Amino acid sequence: MAVTQQLARVPAEYLASCRQSADASPDGDPLWDPPSTDVLDMDWAPFLIERVCDLGGLDDVHRNAFRQALDGETAIDLAFLNTHPHAISPFGPDPTALSAAQAARVAELLGQIDFPALLTALPTDETEAAALIGNGADKIVGGPKKYLLGHFDAMREFYRGASQRQHLVVLWWD
Repeated sequence: MAVTQQLARVPAEYLASCRQSADASPDGDPLWDPPSTDVLDMDWAPFLIERVCDLGGLDDVHRNAFRQALDGETAIDLAFLNTHPHAISPFGPDPTALSAAQAARVAELLGQIDFPALLTALPTDETEAAALIGNGADKIVGGPKKYLLGHFDAMREFYRGASQRQHLVVLWWD
């Protein structure tokens, strides 16, 4: 089983409800089960997208927004989501989150990134591009460019939806 980056957009009230459930449950079960339409599996794309951003010369403001979109912040206490036997992140670092305001700012900045332009910094040959990206990009069936563009676009749309609904975003590796 591969460990992949996961994101969930949820209202603050849902997170509070999960915290209350964990506190009330004898085994700490938070009853964490956000709707599948509000969960995004980024697979292993974050490392590869970050490499494309480096190679394409993405400026620091947008690079930091991208990192925040996938690293979250530790200001929101999510320890109740990572307690055995109900841990949502048993194989990775502790879950993190972005507040609704932070998610909205990230959505705005991700919307400004011209990812197809960053991809043009790569060689046109997919094999050469994969070698330059590294981190297993050569194993992506069909080449890395389409895969990375699809994942970047999905992440941008995910954050746009979180911003529009004023949801916070919870991030973890599973």
